[in-house]
Amino acid sequence: MVSRRNFLLNAAVAGAGALIRGGNAVLASASQPSTPVNFQVPAGACDCHTHIFGDSRRFPFAIPRVYTPEPASVAEMRALHRALHTERVVIVQPSVYGTDNACTLDAIKQLGSMARGIAVIDDKTPDAALDQMQRAGIRGIRVNLETAGQSDPAISRKLFQAAVDRIKNRPNWHIQVYTRLSVIEGIKDQVMAAPMPVVFDHFGGAQARLGVGQPGFDTLLNLTRTGKAYVKISGAYRSSTQSPDYADVVPLAKALIAANPQRMLWGTDWPHPAQIPGRKFDEITPLFQIDDGRLFNQLPVWAPDAAVRKTILVENPARLYGF
Repeated sequence: MVSRRNFLLNAAVAGAGALIRGGNAVLASASQPSTPVNFQVPAGACDCHTHIFGDSRRFPFAIPRVYTPEPASVAEMRALHRALHTERVVIVQPSVYGTDNACTLDAIKQLGSMARGIAVIDDKTPDAALDQMQRAGIRGIRVNLETAGQSDPAISRKLFQAAVDRIKNRPNWHIQVYTRLSVIEGIKDQVMAAPMPVVFDHFGGAQARLGVGQPGFDTLLNLTRTGKAYVKISGAYRSSTQSPDYADVVPLAKALIAANPQRMLWGTDWPHPAQIPGRKFDEITPLFQIDDGRLFNQLPVWAPDAAVRKTILVENPARLYGF
């Protein structure tokens, strides 16, 4: 049975999906905002969650991988941020490149001082490479459990602890985790013991239809209250079943912000990579077509106070990423 959430996610790529013909693809452009931003964006605002998918001839995808995205260039990202009036950006290494961070590093180099990045590494990545990444603008590593389908708490604890051990002596770095609430519940003790900040992607994997009482959400709130964890209120369409304004996300966002506004980060998740069940890994999957202007306009609904929005958009990213 197809869930309502999966149905809506599939529908989000319907327009782009029409370009796929018999395994051949005519590539569409990554989405650009069609709705103007309707609030005053503070100077220095940061989009804390984006990806770049470069020319696959220059930046080949990993094999195996879960999906194959359409291209999304630095030029398109610049256009996005001009429309949103954001001035800083964090580029997150996507799973399709594995531990080859070349595309992400190239994008940071093109964008200069306005950009920072999050890398993916393994136990074979030498310390010298981490030093080079630091100089290039990398400020943390990502543990992507969700895309890999890893939801076993015991295995997740081992993977998280391995990440902690690898960068525990590297100042100003943090660990970014993409997972679900049940896993956060299982790794909470390791998170509290970690000597560096921990960032959870996309509302910590909370599902809006289940509300603030869903299992594990209190744990996420408590981790933010202590100041140990940051949460990205990003990619609302991944949590919601009520596009395009994501009204069902409002209670989650407000609860997280109320718990600790100094630990909230905002991001688009542009260019909105899709992972469609049943699609072959090397078959191009159209990007979700999301109106990021309309998405951004939800932030004043979640945080009506302009001072709180400045904390989320400017002060928190500046502190965490070293802008």
